[in-house]
Amino acid sequence: MAWTNNRILSLLSDDVAASVRPHLEPVILQQGERLFESDQPLRFIHFFEGGLSSEIAGGAGEKTIEVGCIGLEGFSAVPAILGVGSTPHFAFMQCGGPALRIEVSALRQAMNENQPLRELLMRYAHVFLIQVATTALADGRYGVEQRLARWVLMGRDRIGYELPLTHDFLALMLGVRRPSVTDALHRLEGEQAIKAERSLIHIKDIEKLKEIAGPIYGIPEREYDRHITRDWRY
Repeated sequence: MAWTNNRILSLLSDDVAASVRPHLEPVILQQGERLFESDQPLRFIHFFEGGLSSEIAGGAGEKTIEVGCIGLEGFSAVPAILGVGSTPHFAFMQCGGPALRIEVSALRQAMNENQPLRELLMRYAHVFLIQVATTALADGRYGVEQRLARWVLMGRDRIGYELPLTHDFLALMLGVRRPSVTDALHRLEGEQAIKAERSLIHIKDIEKLKEIAGPIYGIPEREYDRHITRDWRY
C-alpha cells in the first residue's frame, strides 16, 4: 500500500523517502486557510494529499488574480525549494484537504543530501512555472468561457468531478467580475459540459470542456507527464 497519496512523494524510492518521512507532519487544511503570506518568510511546504490550493498574485489593497493551482500532484511554496525566502504572492486553500507538512529548512537539507529528490522537486518547479505562464497566456489571449473550461478541467484533475466552489472564488481565479462568471457558467451549462448549483459545479462532459478550452488546457499537464510521471523513479 502506498504511504502517501501525494504524487510527487509517491515517486520517491524507499531510500530517498526515508530522508524526508521523519520530517513530514500530517495536517488537515481548511477551506480558506492561508499557506503563506505575501513578502513573509516561507516556513512550511505542504505536499497535498487532497484538496486544492490557489496561488495568488497581488497583495493587500491591490487587485488580485490566481496564477496557479496545486493539488495532490504537487506541493506549495515552490519558491522555497529554489532558495527563495519569501515571495510577493500568497496562497490559500480553495478546497480543504489533508497534506503532509515539512519545514523549509528540513526539506532543503534533504535536497542537499539527495540528488534524486532535488531533481524531482526542481522538475516540478519547472512544471508549475509552465502552468503560471499558461495562465498568463489564457488571461491575455482567451475569453472567460475558455478560461473557465480550462480551470474546471484543472480542478477535475486534482479533486474529481464535483468542484465545491463559489462564484466569488471563480471570479478571483479568472480575474473578472462575478456577473461574467455567472454568464460563462450558463454558457458551459448550455453546452451540456457542466451543471452548476450554488457553490458546486458538477462536471458532465470532459471532452466538451476540452473542446471549449482549446489549446490553453494541457500544456503543463503534458510537461508533468513528460518530465515527472513517464520516465522517472527517484
